[in-house]
Amino acid sequence: MSKEAQTDPSVIEDSTTSDLSLDPESYPEGGWEAWSVVLGAWCAMVPAMGLVNTIGVLHAWTSTHQLKDYSQFSIGWIFGCYAFFLYTAGAQAGPIFDAYGPNYIIIPGSIGIVAAIICLSFSEQYYQIFLSFSVLGGLSACTLFTPAVAAVGHWFKARRGFATGVACTAGGFGGAVFPLIILFAAPKIGFGWAIRIIALISAVLCFIACLLLKTRLPGNLKKGASIDFSALRDMKYASTTAAVFLVEFAVFIPYTYIASYGVHVGVQSTLSYLLIVFLNLGAIPGRFLPGLIADRVGRFNVMVLTSFICAILTLSLWLKSGDNLAAIICYSVFYGFWSGAAISLTPVCISQVCSTEDYGKRNGTTFTIASIGVLTGIPISGAIQQHDGGDFYGLIVFGGTLYLAAAIAFALARGICGGWSLKTVF
Repeated sequence: MSKEAQTDPSVIEDSTTSDLSLDPESYPEGGWEAWSVVLGAWCAMVPAMGLVNTIGVLHAWTSTHQLKDYSQFSIGWIFGCYAFFLYTAGAQAGPIFDAYGPNYIIIPGSIGIVAAIICLSFSEQYYQIFLSFSVLGGLSACTLFTPAVAAVGHWFKARRGFATGVACTAGGFGGAVFPLIILFAAPKIGFGWAIRIIALISAVLCFIACLLLKTRLPGNLKKGASIDFSALRDMKYASTTAAVFLVEFAVFIPYTYIASYGVHVGVQSTLSYLLIVFLNLGAIPGRFLPGLIADRVGRFNVMVLTSFICAILTLSLWLKSGDNLAAIICYSVFYGFWSGAAISLTPVCISQVCSTEDYGKRNGTTFTIASIGVLTGIPISGAIQQHDGGDFYGLIVFGGTLYLAAAIAFALARGICGGWSLKTVF
């Protein structure tokens, strides 16, 4: 290096900045490069999480059209399996992300999700809907969701809850827009063409995501199992995983059944479908505001609070709402808001009990375990409803009890990981 270069402050500053950009403990916490990754994550999650937030409308539509001759238990497996594949494939997607970055999974995932939506638009039989939506759609959604969340974690630490929450508002946005497309387009141009409009929107957003998503740290090529069960020896990680399992067990039950509940109690069908829109409109601020607060008062603390409030809302407001439309709408909006943390903050909680280099693998492992809950939660709820002769009382109690258990589990995990003092920010 020349003498001028050795003494030139700009050269020293550039070198220092470059070194810091590769330091696992130094995070940009903002700037165009970091926020462009958040935008890319948002674009990836609109189709991935937007579809899972649309399952209430899809459930209500298919159960009265294509699948009207099938039981609620059988139909529930279609939507439970979508959420299952959305989470369980993270065991493979996470390590690939850690080793090679997002492109190896985000590009095939983008192609897969668009293909799945197009196939769904032509599906009429049970097995066709199951294979297109549940299997291909769920697996493809995972390869969008997992790298999107993990990539944000490479660029933010102190503001990770807020940044992840902003990206996760995509689920609420997709969950509000997609049902509106089905609700207003399907009666005019048919269900198939309404779904193809969603496929076009998803294709554009996935293209943007492929351009913007990137990592900050070099690949972690450590060899090991794609499902890192050995990590469960760590009590902090194990207790966090147990809490995430319970909250994910509960979260999709109201998303799936609130529209069908509206139809059951006599709400006009258009308004019943709009309950999903109200729920997702509440979820948009519910994804980033809890994250903003959580960065200040503690991510685990906020998860305890939001899980407890969801339990109270379900066991009181929804359970007692009957056919009162105002009460049902209030529950939809409030539940949408307070349940948002179950999607946006759970991966941030995982990141607090593992190193950044292992974030993809640990995130994938936790959500693989949680996938058992989301797989069974929806059909179990359908079986309870079917056992009760179509009544929703037992289903609602089941969902509310799961949320109460999740609140207790997060409180225990918070004590194990951050200490038992009520003043601890964790």
